[in-house]
Amino acid sequence: MTDWNAYRANLTKNVKTLASLTPNTLSGLQTLETPLPETKHLDAKTRELIALAVAVTTRCDGCIAVHTAAAHKVGASKEEIAEALGVAVALNAGAALVYSSRVMEAFESVAD
Repeated sequence: MTDWNAYRANLTKNVKTLASLTPNTLSGLQTLETPLPETKHLDAKTRELIALAVAVTTRCDGCIAVHTAAAHKVGASKEEIAEALGVAVALNAGAALVYSSRVMEAFESVAD
């Protein structure tokens, strides 16, 4: 099992080191992560639930660590998180099916 609190603390420390070496990298990411004024249609909890589903589909432990804590902070329940993760699992399986059909199509193009 992962100690997520220790992982998150270590990640924060390492990101600060990276930011001191390449400040524009972190600045650019912070710009992307900062909700724009016109993002008023989704509340913070919904955004964090989406972030967790995306974190799972992109297999990003850092994203999981950060956005799990953020989701808890904005009031997401374990049940809501599980439901969001169910959507991620369903899409991954669906995406695998779609991309499997692309492999079959690509195979046909070389088999002719």
